[in-house]
Amino acid sequence: MKNNLRVAERSRSYSNGKLLLTGEYVVLDGAKALAIPTLFGQDLEVVSIEEPIIHWKSLDENGKVWFDCILDAKTLKLINSSYYSLKEDIQENTAETLKSILIEAQKLNPSFLNKKNGFSVVTELTFPTNWGLGSSSTLINNIAKWANVDAYELLNKTFRGSGYDIACAKNNSPIIYQLVDHMPKVICVEFNPIFKNQLFFIHLNKKQDSRKGIERYQKNIGNINSEITEISSITDEFIKTSNIAEFEKLIQQHEQIISNIIKLKPIQQTHFPDYFGQIKSLGAWGGDFILATGNEDTPQYFIDKGFKTVIDYQQMVLK
Repeated sequence: MKNNLRVAERSRSYSNGKLLLTGEYVVLDGAKALAIPTLFGQDLEVVSIEEPIIHWKSLDENGKVWFDCILDAKTLKLINSSYYSLKEDIQENTAETLKSILIEAQKLNPSFLNKKNGFSVVTELTFPTNWGLGSSSTLINNIAKWANVDAYELLNKTFRGSGYDIACAKNNSPIIYQLVDHMPKVICVEFNPIFKNQLFFIHLNKKQDSRKGIERYQKNIGNINSEITEISSITDEFIKTSNIAEFEKLIQQHEQIISNIIKLKPIQQTHFPDYFGQIKSLGAWGGDFILATGNEDTPQYFIDKGFKTVIDYQQMVLK
């Protein structure tokens, strides 16, 4: 009986990070998108404690605390908070964002946190926060598991977005993600290209604000039904092709379509015009990771340009 009690008082969940290979922006309007869960993600461990508080600690990829706060378990009022290596505006937003997520989770499930006891909660990322692999989506999915609520609903109540990142958090294989009548449709697919040793992910040394990117997109779009059809077709071809040259043509086509919609030049034109392979933005343009086709010379090319985080396909993608 004691053993059962100890198990009941402690829970742990893990969610995968994400990368969107195709369909950025237009996934919001029903285009098929190819997304992959990453080997990197976030843990959440919850332990019941007698004191009626929520003591929350967030650890970075090195196991160091970067955010620590105490909330009243009943009212969710912030009692105190501590921050490490964060800008002041981010500090305030972190505590308020966490509080709002817990409040929305409680609205979706009134029995959540409706107890006399409190909780010690520890989250731990396995990737740097500026990588843009889903520190928010993995948190949302983990809290949704803890609260026993639908993660897509919780996302809609907090960060919003298409939800593809939640689908990656939940699935351990590449997926085709599509909003059909505003509802997520997720199909697990085989995407294991024979040329994967020629694919690299390069971090652009900055984290892109997805919300601002979406706002820009929504200001510029008109009737894009034909573009949505084209991107959906490219997504299908991404999965089917076994030829690196064809894959590179698909990248070029995809980049040009999105460029025309959001009125921005593809990053290869603006930053890497002399690169010998093909480059594709992933997610909101201008930050986080890009995908590059290449060879053994690829890492050194980007390192020489000042981009030192170059990860090959097999080191990034969850098998």
